[in-house]
Amino acid sequence: MRNPLSKKIVTIPPSGIRRFFDIVSEMKDAISLGVGEPDFDTPWHIREEGIYSLEKGRTFYTANAGLRELRVELHNYVNRKYHVSYDPDSEILVTVGGSEAIDIAMRAMLDPGDEVLVPQPSYVSYVPCAVLADGVAVTIELEEKDQFRLTPEKLREKITPRTKLLVLPFPNNPTGAVMRREDLEKIAAVVEEHDLFVLSDEIYAELTYGEERHVSFASLPGMKERTILINGFSKAFAMTGWRLGYACGPAVILKQMTKIHQFAIMCAPTTSQYAAVDALKNSDEDVVHMRESYDQRRRYLLHAFEEMNIPCFEPLGAFYVFPNISRFGMTSEAFAMRLLEEEKVAVVPGTAFGDSGEGFLRVSYAYSLKSLKEALGRMERFVNRLDGKI
Repeated sequence: MRNPLSKKIVTIPPSGIRRFFDIVSEMKDAISLGVGEPDFDTPWHIREEGIYSLEKGRTFYTANAGLRELRVELHNYVNRKYHVSYDPDSEILVTVGGSEAIDIAMRAMLDPGDEVLVPQPSYVSYVPCAVLADGVAVTIELEEKDQFRLTPEKLREKITPRTKLLVLPFPNNPTGAVMRREDLEKIAAVVEEHDLFVLSDEIYAELTYGEERHVSFASLPGMKERTILINGFSKAFAMTGWRLGYACGPAVILKQMTKIHQFAIMCAPTTSQYAAVDALKNSDEDVVHMRESYDQRRRYLLHAFEEMNIPCFEPLGAFYVFPNISRFGMTSEAFAMRLLEEEKVAVVPGTAFGDSGEGFLRVSYAYSLKSLKEALGRMERFVNRLDGKI
């Protein structure tokens, strides 16, 4: 029989995160700190709007680009929050999660052989999406000494005549790193100099800590025309299961993204879209409440790792810490597996997010303080054994 599989797809490894999830699901009394999903329920007023839309029989296809009412509210929200204005009729597309937006942006923009620069450690989908779009993924290894920020020097080192697209994954999953305005301005200068386009994944934009709020790369002078802004409802609004994201960008690119979306998806879930309108209008206080809770957990974890003598730079975004466990002389995979087997605590090896994640773990704090305290108590016991204290 002829091989039924695409050579391209079989070369792409599965997500390195899922293996630990699968083991935890079968392990009694295990605690997982590996899921990148809010532990909050979707705020009630958002759920109520979704229920109301069903009661009203709003169960039909929307426009391919999404409900116009939702696109107008996205225009208002992005302008209010990030000071960038997009035309609801030609520059905004509602997608099935931010992940679909990443996928179709690359498919709309890349020709075979075009290079995509992907800073790592970072979200697991960027490299596979580039490969599926017939692009060539070129990784940029970020370093702890730079607080896992992308520097203009590292960017310049990887640019070739084939480079077309730069992925900017900030605030970052898995490190929690952020890029401040002055950092982004330096990157913008390189982008303009080399005539690059940027896919700016800002899904964690609302989850930043400290006095400085998130700065959208598209808001910098001259960058809106070069940037596809990716965002969604999963993280800030605790709406992961609603599967709703969006892309904003130049009309010439959004038109082609919408075409792919039209053929592959048709439209995002209608019920989710009606709920999202309410989320954008009425959830500012909910977002603040959740962010303050995450911040409390973030500070607790940083203190706990300091007590265990495990270095951990201070993350100022998302809901992850990225502790450095290299002093134990084990690979990230080995450390995570032993921790799971011996103490029933699941974390994700840093290598799941690229080779530069070796020596680190991703620990999510999208869990209650009670769960975090129990898990960190078990981890401390494990570390004490490694250190010969017990």
